[in-house]
Amino acid sequence: MTQTKRQNVRRTAAIACLLAGSVAAFPAAAQMRASIGGRADAASSASFDVYLPMRDSAGLETLLNEQQRPGSPLYHHWLTPTQFASRFGASPDAMAKVITRLRSAGLAAQVSGSHSVHAAGSVAAVESVLGTQLATGYFPNGKHRLVAKSPPALPAELTASGAVVANFAGVTHMHRHAVRSGWTLTENRTSRTGSYWFDDLKQAYSYPSVAVANGTGANIGILMSGDFLPSDMTLYFGHENLPVPKFSTVPIFGGAAFDPNGDSVESELDLQQSGGMAPGANITLYNIPDLTDAAILAGLSTIVETNAVDIVSMSFGGPEVGYTAAYNNGVDFTAVLTVVDGMFKQGNAQGITFVASSGDGGALPIPQPACFASGAVDGCGVFVRTAENPATSPHVTAVGGSNLVTTHFVTNLNSNYVSEAAAFDPVASDIFYSTPATGAIWGSGGGLSIVFAQPSYQKGISTISRNKRMVPDVALHMGGCPGGAVLPCGPSRSADVAAINGSFVGLIGTSAAAPDFAGLLALKVQLTGGRLGNENVNLYTLAHLQALGTKPLVFHTGIKGNNGYGAVPGYNLVLGNGTLFANAYLGVSNLPVAGTPQTPSNP
Repeated sequence: MTQTKRQNVRRTAAIACLLAGSVAAFPAAAQMRASIGGRADAASSASFDVYLPMRDSAGLETLLNEQQRPGSPLYHHWLTPTQFASRFGASPDAMAKVITRLRSAGLAAQVSGSHSVHAAGSVAAVESVLGTQLATGYFPNGKHRLVAKSPPALPAELTASGAVVANFAGVTHMHRHAVRSGWTLTENRTSRTGSYWFDDLKQAYSYPSVAVANGTGANIGILMSGDFLPSDMTLYFGHENLPVPKFSTVPIFGGAAFDPNGDSVESELDLQQSGGMAPGANITLYNIPDLTDAAILAGLSTIVETNAVDIVSMSFGGPEVGYTAAYNNGVDFTAVLTVVDGMFKQGNAQGITFVASSGDGGALPIPQPACFASGAVDGCGVFVRTAENPATSPHVTAVGGSNLVTTHFVTNLNSNYVSEAAAFDPVASDIFYSTPATGAIWGSGGGLSIVFAQPSYQKGISTISRNKRMVPDVALHMGGCPGGAVLPCGPSRSADVAAINGSFVGLIGTSAAAPDFAGLLALKVQLTGGRLGNENVNLYTLAHLQALGTKPLVFHTGIKGNNGYGAVPGYNLVLGNGTLFANAYLGVSNLPVAGTPQTPSNP
């Protein structure tokens, strides 16, 4: 294809982006609460999972530390799921007692993971063992499922073992992060500020040439709700003259159908971004039925027990404070976050690296509880500081975001790095939850955990916190200026191009930055020949060495920004350690980098 023809194709796509981007579409809101319908038929079927505490938590932490300490005899020596279960899984005695109790109630029960039991049977049997009534819950997004009419009262055999049951909650705490841009879009090929294709970003962030690394042999998992269209993959990668990467799907409990106005937007964005960054990798969508805590846990359990992928990217989240009793009619759900973290610990011990987007509501991602009350009116309150899970887990790499500016030439597709900024965009109303709250912003998620202590790899890096997990860890391009933003937005706002339901659209959010980093990790797996485990230890080691001036630059630092916290020099709660020089991060800074898009080094 000639250069002139390429430019014409880009201008055609830019028009499609403009049309698609003119309609603002926002994530299905977290904190969705069910309207309770009629009681479930007692003879109908229901199932749930019981999660039990793992054994020897101190020994597991020691192992995880040794697996990341160069020079240790355990360095990068990963466990199998069977080995993990035998050393750190739930107590066999506790498992047996739980199974016996469940079966005595008429339920079929069996071990389903290293620290979980699956139970299934009639609604009547489930109600008897959980001490509650089940009803059909109807949610604002049109979905319905069985919910408990009152908080479950677990039997003594379960409470004594520290069991947690996440099923039947009448609230959804998590939501996807991808948002369609609310502004008129142009492409980077006709503008200095996007919208960007994956190969634009690879050049800007100095990813290695595809001849050096393309992810061959690495396996990426995408955990999300919503299927994808193979035709969209053909459209997207065909636009950049790249063969479609190897995609597959693992449905969890049947998964969720393709919905171009729902969570499939996120699924397709994540597949396209990770596939563009690592076109030689095998990429598997773990398609869960929804973003409830129970479905997410089921997806994570499948991932760690099958042990088939090296890297898992998650572009969803929920504010930690939204799990507290104040937001849940007096019921504290934070124990669920500890169970989720246990999944990440097991994955890390097996060498799996988890990546999560840090969120798009800056450091203020949720309104005060009063604004969720029925009949809440203007003046109910403002958005409050908190950080989002799963990014807050110390065993997950949290990826924040910026607005990128690259070079622009009329005669070629060159996308060299020029600058970045990370200032938030004020939003006129609550675009996230549709409450009357004021003070919403769009920007890189970041802040302090209220659940997890500061991990050892973060100690001493900042004066911000000395005792709590801080996010994010790293950042890449996210874009800004959503629909509903106070106009005009700041300069240099941009988006990423995605193919959704047969059209090119512009999407924004840290939900694009996370799979971009997952793709980079796949390149590292290829280059090093093995899994990485918790990559945060390496990230902070590299940041420390850069601060000492003993290593080539790995991070773009000094980027100005604010998400409710200021982007102070060094580590900050907006961009973490900074955005990346990808080839230096991989340790191949002396080898060729990705050049101009659609050339042999960057197809």
